Amino acid sequence: MFAREDGDVPDSIWLRPERAARGPAPEHSREEIAATAIGIADERGLPAVTMRAVAGALGSGPASLYRYVASRDELLELMVNEVHGELDYTRLGSGDWLADLLVLAHESRAGYLRHPWMIELASTRVAVGPSAMDFLEHALAAMSTLDVDAITKLETVGLLGGMVVMLTRAELGDQQSPEVQQARAAYVGAVAAEGRHPHLAAVVFAAASGPAAPTEPLFDRVVTRMLTGLLRAEG
Repeated sequence: MFAREDGDVPDSIWLRPERAARGPAPEHSREEIAATAIGIADERGLPAVTMRAVAGALGSGPASLYRYVASRDELLELMVNEVHGELDYTRLGSGDWLADLLVLAHESRAGYLRHPWMIELASTRVAVGPSAMDFLEHALAAMSTLDVDAITKLETVGLLGGMVVMLTRAELGDQQSPEVQQARAAYVGAVAAEGRHPHLAAVVFAAASGPAAPTEPLFDRVVTRMLTGLLRAEG
């Protein structure tokens, strides 16, 4: 149904028109299908998103969903594209490439926090839908005044996305109670005091006796260091 004329490679869903030139109008839009699947994932997790579950939520039979997507993978593509479409680009255009890239990083982080299951998808697939292309365009626009080559710019966008996923995953995963955090810190301190890890001991001592921790959020500090290290440009 979705194969190219040569019969070898299926077309990308994004290269196929949403509505066929002939036949009845589709009952559901791609946006409606994606929103329904996202609702299931938000409530019950990504494994609950099956063709049968989404079709049932739409009030139709499982087979009917194949009129719109060729597989569950394509359904996931619709979901990823829909979430990327939530990003707000209105704060861009500051004229400061770093500030604009930080805005994009924060927008991506907010999307992952709203939909934590997106972290799993971002770790296993490269988003190539229309909304991902919009993100790429805005990121490249932010870097347009920098004297760096095209490959470096594309690598920067990819690494920025990976860094946001990593930091957000850590943020969601490190939600232990204060008691557990204190016990963990006490163990690290005890190991440092034993004397078998001198470099660890030096860092622990410096952290405990040195200046106060930076007030800038960890997310901003790490992303800024990565971007300035990669691009090495003034602006």
